[in-house]
Amino acid sequence: MNPSFFLILLIAVTVIVSFKGFEDSYFFSKYQFHIGSIRKGEHIRMITSGFLHADIAHLAFNMLSLYFFAPVVYGELGNYSFLLIYFASLIFGSMLTLYFHKNDYYYRAIGASGAVTGIIYSAILLDSNLQIFLFFIPIPIPAYLFGIGYLLYSIYGMKAKNDNIGHTAHFGGAIGGYFFTILIHHQILLENTFMVVVLTIPIVIMAVMAKQGKL
Repeated sequence: MNPSFFLILLIAVTVIVSFKGFEDSYFFSKYQFHIGSIRKGEHIRMITSGFLHADIAHLAFNMLSLYFFAPVVYGELGNYSFLLIYFASLIFGSMLTLYFHKNDYYYRAIGASGAVTGIIYSAILLDSNLQIFLFFIPIPIPAYLFGIGYLLYSIYGMKAKNDNIGHTAHFGGAIGGYFFTILIHHQILLENTFMVVVLTIPIVIMAVMAKQGKL
C-alpha cells in the first residue's frame, strides 16, 4: 500500500521539528516533556515532545516503524482515524508518564515512541496475521507476540528504572492505540475477539502492579 499524504506529512513535520531541536538547544528545552514545566501549566509539552528526538538514530527508528505499520491502520480505518489514534496514543503516553513521574520535577522525555507504539498496537489488532522481522531473528514472528513481549519488557523497564528509555510513554501509547482502535472499529470485538483479549494481558498486569505499588 502506498503511503498516504497524511503519513508523509506527519513524518515530514516530525523530521523538521526534530532537526530544529538538534540545532537549537533553547527550542529543544522549551518543547520537551518536562514534569516541572507541565505541572506549572505548560501542557503543550505533552504533545510537542512527541516531535523531538535525541538523535538521528532515534528519529529514524521511530519514523521507519511508523512508515511500516501505519498503512495497516489507515488502510482499514481511513486517514482521519489514523491521525486520531496517533495523537491519542501520544497524549496517553504523556499522561501515563505524568501520572507515574508526577513528583519527579526534573524528569524529561522526548520522542514519538508512545504514538508509534499506539499505531503498532492498533495495526496488530486490525491484522491478526501481521508478521514482523527482527534484526536478530531471520524468520518472521507473529506481530502480536512482539507486541505483548514489548509491553512486558516495558513493565520491567518501568519497575527497574535503570535506563533512559521512556518505557511508561510506550505503555501509555499502546493503551491509547488499543482503546481508540476498538472505539472506532468496535466490530473488532466480535471479529477478532482472541486478539482483543490477548493484547489486554500486559495492560492488566501493569494495572495490577500499579495498584499494588510495584511500579
